[in-house]
Amino acid sequence: MIKKRSILLFVAPFGLLFAAFYLAPIGYAIKQSLYKVTRTGTFGPAREVFGGLEQYQRVFQNGPFWESVGRVLLFGVVQVPIMLGLALLLALLLDSGLVKGRRFFRLAFFVPYAVPGVVAAIMWGFLYSPNLSPFTAVTRNADLLSADLVLWAMANVVTWVYVGYNMLIIYSALLAIPQEVYEAATIDGAGRWRTAWSIKIPLVMPAIVLTTVFSIIGTLQLLAEPQVFRTFSSAVSSTYTPNLTVYSTSSIPNFNLAAAFSVVLAVATFALSFTFLKFTQRGGEK
Repeated sequence: MIKKRSILLFVAPFGLLFAAFYLAPIGYAIKQSLYKVTRTGTFGPAREVFGGLEQYQRVFQNGPFWESVGRVLLFGVVQVPIMLGLALLLALLLDSGLVKGRRFFRLAFFVPYAVPGVVAAIMWGFLYSPNLSPFTAVTRNADLLSADLVLWAMANVVTWVYVGYNMLIIYSALLAIPQEVYEAATIDGAGRWRTAWSIKIPLVMPAIVLTTVFSIIGTLQLLAEPQVFRTFSSAVSSTYTPNLTVYSTSSIPNFNLAAAFSVVLAVATFALSFTFLKFTQRGGEK
């Protein structure tokens, strides 16, 4: 009995915070998505009444929202592998022993993550602007804020910010590999490349899967970069990404429709992350 009370005492703070700041907002969003606002006449008072699944019907009929979903999926398919590939490469370089001043480079790679996303987007927005950028030779020949390139300009910002963060996760996994494994590989005649490819990468695969899941979630939640880039480029609309659509809808304000957008986006994020995890687990079992 005392043991159960002790467990409850330790778990209770987390449980209360989890319920207050995670479960309660989700429940409130679901509740709000089931209501709608009606008026009696043109200038009558607004009343919130139960609308069932009417808001979800509007979500699935909303073309710009699904275009934004397709846009961030394309963004993720291209940007996430590049970002994680760079993170893995940097982690392997730091772990290889070939790089001097590992502490300095480890901090240098992580510093961009310490920069708030809005500040990073503003900084890169100025660098992309043809009239403000110090790299006018590039920006005047290639309009990085045009409709064709602005998505990839934002991808560059996200990559710059998060490569170091993902690199640290993978690098920590590399440090956890026992030295006996490397000694056995050396005895078997494995060189640096062979050790990295056949030993290090397979052993840090759980960390790579973890960073991929984080990246999938972050991709569908893309907000700060497109919101800032709206001030630099007319190609970024109020429905450019799903999260920006939610933000713009709630600003109208139409909280009930915004809640329905949020619920659908959360379900889509969970489905993609869960599918990726099941796929990687199935591949590991083989």
